[in-house]
Amino acid sequence: MFLKTSFTSLIVGVFVVYVLHTCWVMYGIVYTKPCDSPKGENCFTPYLAQEPKLQLSIYTALRPDAEGGHTLIHKEETFDVNSKFERIVNVSLSKKTRNNGTLYALVFVHQAGITPWQDPRQVHLVAQLTTYMVPKPAEISLISGEDQTQGKEEEIQQKKRGSKPTGGAGAGTASTADHPVSHWRTRLTLNVVGDHFVFDKENVPGDVHRYLRVFQNGKKMAYLPLLFVDELSNRVKDLVEINSTSKELPLTISYDSISLGRLRFWIHMQDAVFSLQQFGFTEKDADEIKGIFVDTNLYFLALTFLVAAFHLLFDFLAFKNDISFWKEKKSMVGMSSKAVLWRCFSTIVIFLYLFDEHTSLLVLIPAGVGSIIEVWKVKKALKIQVSWKGGKPTFLFGKLDESERRTEEYDTLAMKYLSFLLYPMCIGGAVYALIYLRYKSWYSWLINSLVNGVYAFGFLFMLPQLFVNYKLKSVAHLPWKAFMYKAFNTFIDDVFAFIITMPTSHRLACFRDDVVFLIYLYQRWLYPVDKTRINEYGVSYDEKPKRKPHKD
Repeated sequence: MFLKTSFTSLIVGVFVVYVLHTCWVMYGIVYTKPCDSPKGENCFTPYLAQEPKLQLSIYTALRPDAEGGHTLIHKEETFDVNSKFERIVNVSLSKKTRNNGTLYALVFVHQAGITPWQDPRQVHLVAQLTTYMVPKPAEISLISGEDQTQGKEEEIQQKKRGSKPTGGAGAGTASTADHPVSHWRTRLTLNVVGDHFVFDKENVPGDVHRYLRVFQNGKKMAYLPLLFVDELSNRVKDLVEINSTSKELPLTISYDSISLGRLRFWIHMQDAVFSLQQFGFTEKDADEIKGIFVDTNLYFLALTFLVAAFHLLFDFLAFKNDISFWKEKKSMVGMSSKAVLWRCFSTIVIFLYLFDEHTSLLVLIPAGVGSIIEVWKVKKALKIQVSWKGGKPTFLFGKLDESERRTEEYDTLAMKYLSFLLYPMCIGGAVYALIYLRYKSWYSWLINSLVNGVYAFGFLFMLPQLFVNYKLKSVAHLPWKAFMYKAFNTFIDDVFAFIITMPTSHRLACFRDDVVFLIYLYQRWLYPVDKTRINEYGVSYDEKPKRKPHKD
């Protein structure tokens, strides 16, 4: 017991150090030490302090270095750094871009009245207006085999061209369904630091250094406006697929000033997302992380980091105690084997559903690990032993004692009552979905029907354990340490349900679990644990140890 307690204390201590270190690093990011003597020679003064007349010009080009020509798409002749604006412009696409090509935006801040190439004090950045991503598969009616929305659009196009239909819905897209195609980024978000911050020449932050352009201004050194292109604002939901008929697409240009601390924080987050993509994260996976930063308030974002850290701690402690409980578990007295089987089945179905929906790895990986653990629990609960003979596995099931058989009777009785309600509702929901909804394939329909049953009625399969607790008038057989850690995590999941993108049914399931946990807590209060009850290891603390009779 001492070793277990000390190990948990060590983990908690490491967690506290991690949180404090993270807070210190975040403080170092958002705080920049200014120059001690602003009028000295060791300082970089802002060029914006002289209030120059500036112009914002945006060009498009097929290459980031503008070789091969460029086209002006927008300009702000009286550009005020502190004035927020949003403009919508139509951008013409070349034939090369329409044929799965790329397009870049060249953003310049320069002196008003002249072109950027004539201004030696201009600053510019390059942003990619296109990205490659696998298009979402078309959803069809599995009975009629057609997508009504696509069918109507196809009929309209055929009438305009005066041609006859050339195939069913989705024809011609199967060959490109698994290949990345060019998508249009409909938003371009720009920022310029509006603070007149004076940098210390010897202590310029490394993250700002790449955006800093310094020039000699009399006897002093000055730096040009800090221009920043916000890549985190480019979300997957705003992407538009480019095809051969997309000759012109809209582009929303958003501008706002930004503080130096927020700029540094944004640079670090943008670099982190880019690093994840280099390690194999897809555009959709990175988009989930972008949503955490872009769609939330900065203070709420700090709270999210703190909550995520506690979620990680409770996840680890729950995993540790749950494994320890089931590792030592030798009797299923008071435990619902049907509930264990259902949890295993439901976690596997949920994992397959999340995988089919291309959900973020932040949600998919924990679901996959949980599925493996639940399979192992089933092996322990049913006392399954696997032996290999001639390369073929043989499964042997253990026998139940009298107490376990009584628990199994209560468990079976509870499942009998539940089946009268559960099975008709699940089958009815699956038939309704088949008739009125559209899916990518029969497999997608099957997984969606199963997972809807799990999410909508899955909590009913937790009721057999409640019924067994009621019949035995005891909750001592439950793993309460792991249970409480999971309870904390469930309430934390309620917070993440509003932050991380996930299917609506998965989001609602988080709140469903809250109700079940509250019922378990009520039973904990109703049936207090005493020393005479059998605990989770089949031991009563009031029983005196049996000693062997000794000879006189």
